[in-house]
Amino acid sequence: MKELLPINKYFWKYKWLLFLGILFVILTNYFRILAPQITGFVANTVLGSLEIQHPKTANQYLNSINSDSTTAYLLSAFNTKSIKTKVLYAGIILFLLAIISGLFMFLMRQTIIVMSRHIEFDQKNEIYHHYQKLDISFYKKNAIGDLMNRISEDVSRVRMYTGPALMYFINLAAVIGFSIYFMFRSDVKLALVALSPLPILAITIYYVNSIINKKSEYVQQELSNLTSNAQESYSGIRVIKSYLQEKLMISFFAKSSKKYQENALSLAKTEAIYFPSMSLLIGLSTLITIMVGTLDVVNGKPGANIGKITEFVLYIQMLTFPVSAIGWTASIIQRASASQKRINKFLETNPLIINTNNGKPLKFDKDIKFTEASFTYSNTGITAIDQVNFSIQKGEKIAIIGKTGSGKTTLALLLLRMYDLNSGNILFDDHDIHEFDIAKLRTSISYVPQDVFLFSDTIANNILIGDENADINRVYEAAKKAGIYDEIIQFPNGFETLIGERGITLSGGQKQRISVARAIIKNPDLIIFDDCFSAVDSKTEDLITTQLNTFLQHKTAIIITHRLYASLKFDKIIIMDKGKIIEMGSHEELLKNNKYYIEFYTKQRSTNIL
Repeated sequence: MKELLPINKYFWKYKWLLFLGILFVILTNYFRILAPQITGFVANTVLGSLEIQHPKTANQYLNSINSDSTTAYLLSAFNTKSIKTKVLYAGIILFLLAIISGLFMFLMRQTIIVMSRHIEFDQKNEIYHHYQKLDISFYKKNAIGDLMNRISEDVSRVRMYTGPALMYFINLAAVIGFSIYFMFRSDVKLALVALSPLPILAITIYYVNSIINKKSEYVQQELSNLTSNAQESYSGIRVIKSYLQEKLMISFFAKSSKKYQENALSLAKTEAIYFPSMSLLIGLSTLITIMVGTLDVVNGKPGANIGKITEFVLYIQMLTFPVSAIGWTASIIQRASASQKRINKFLETNPLIINTNNGKPLKFDKDIKFTEASFTYSNTGITAIDQVNFSIQKGEKIAIIGKTGSGKTTLALLLLRMYDLNSGNILFDDHDIHEFDIAKLRTSISYVPQDVFLFSDTIANNILIGDENADINRVYEAAKKAGIYDEIIQFPNGFETLIGERGITLSGGQKQRISVARAIIKNPDLIIFDDCFSAVDSKTEDLITTQLNTFLQHKTAIIITHRLYASLKFDKIIIMDKGKIIEMGSHEELLKNNKYYIEFYTKQRSTNIL
């Protein structure tokens, strides 16, 4: 249960809804609990009139009720000799009590259940907000399907605890409290007899709950695995179909689904023990109460009468659903506890990238420096950057060239503080990168990744992610500079064309150029292109780079690439291999060195890339 303690802050936030809900639960059950006493009075009255009991039995029953009780006040209206009138009055009062109880039950649900929906809303936002703060390494370690399951299925199970389970638990406490009070006030012996099965019930609940708790965790884990499997299958459907792997994926999903089914059925079988156990114990309590009460009447025990037996049977029946719901409520609580434990695990995960309090905005006037910079990926142990030293002057255009895995992209991610160096420094005008506010740092930098991600929205809105305050004319201008404008206006809806998830309705080159337009509209101080022209043909590439040459004229730019572009002139070219800089200089300087660059340059000339 300690896993559910973080929910208490929400109960405090919505304390008035909770307080009113508890009040309405109490009032609902208070008016319900009067019905057995009135029914007992009617039974004695009718039986007395038939001379099955002494004619004064009803009056004795009435006198046995405390004079200051609500029931005594209601029954005082029955001081009439007509049996029919007494029964009629009793029926009217029972009807009114049912209406009043029903009204408070409605208000009970309108407070507690509504509160649970507010808590569900707040908790989902809390989790999503925390997801946004976590760094990239977190997403590399956790499956997207698992993240989705925790914010949807797990939160829904916790809501069942903050709503229905809480409501039924309070209802159970109120019913048991009122019933025990009136039962003991009416007849101590019958009360002890009627409640005798409760210890057995408590032991059963404790034992079964411990089993349910463990099985609930297994079920949730298997559901996360199932969700992750399905999410990956949907995302990679083109690969699956192109390699004819549908049968394999169906088989794999079926195995995951089977494991989930087995765990879920095992949990359901355990939960199924509750309801027959409750029915057995309630039935046993009813039989014992009738037997003992009847023997007291037959033996002429003072105060014993059929009306009292009727009253106790009704008390027991009133306890039937709340007590039966103990198992269901306990199951909900155990499931919620298992789900909240999974949620807490993520909420307690701290981001590795810590923002500087009162950090200053990025504004560099001179240069960017990497000094003795080294970085190793914690999840793989691969050293991506190893003792790197170089500088970029403001306004320079830098090309970073190297084989796959040489550390080029890692340099870009370090500049964006997606990761932090293990050692060394990144300096902007001799100020360490940690001195800057992360949001302000990233606002000043545009990054175009090779693996483009577009949202399922309009083309215009995907470009406006770069600057949501830009007008449509700036969107058009950015698209022209990215070489995509002419193609967009050919679509039936132009810039308002809706694209599928991850831009699936567009070609690879179109997605890359929309991503470039998104970076251009931001108008940053520093722009990084990470091999983002790999999916376009040479003619389109030449068009884009020619237009970019004008746009980048007064900007600092880093272009990570596997090839050089004839229309882009670089102030410095950096050659990387295995995380180290093996060559650096201008085009002319590197040609004179006659090392790796001359080989790279010669191969490009032979294939007419330059």
